Amino acid sequence: MDLGFLVGVFGVLILSHAAYATIQYRGLLKILEEEFSGPPMNVVAELLVGLVFCLWAAVSVPGKFLSIHPDSEENRFDFRLVSTSFDI
Repeated sequence: MDLGFLVGVFGVLILSHAAYATIQYRGLLKILEEEFSGPPMNVVAELLVGLVFCLWAAVSVPGKFLSIHPDSEENRFDFRLVSTSFDI
């Protein structure tokens, strides 16, 4: 596996843990009968780290970009390779 893919999986795991920690924190506040004003700072830091990892993986995993210009060599198609089974 590529390093970028592993970083992306790790980022998703971090984001999932941050969501789980926020749900647990809200449950604790309900038990203590306090109002939820926002997630704790460690969850916010975890969200930012997970976001950075996921963004880095999204940029590095897809690979090489291809040209969209119609005149580029990458977009040339050789019609001789097409099957002639549709000829009359």
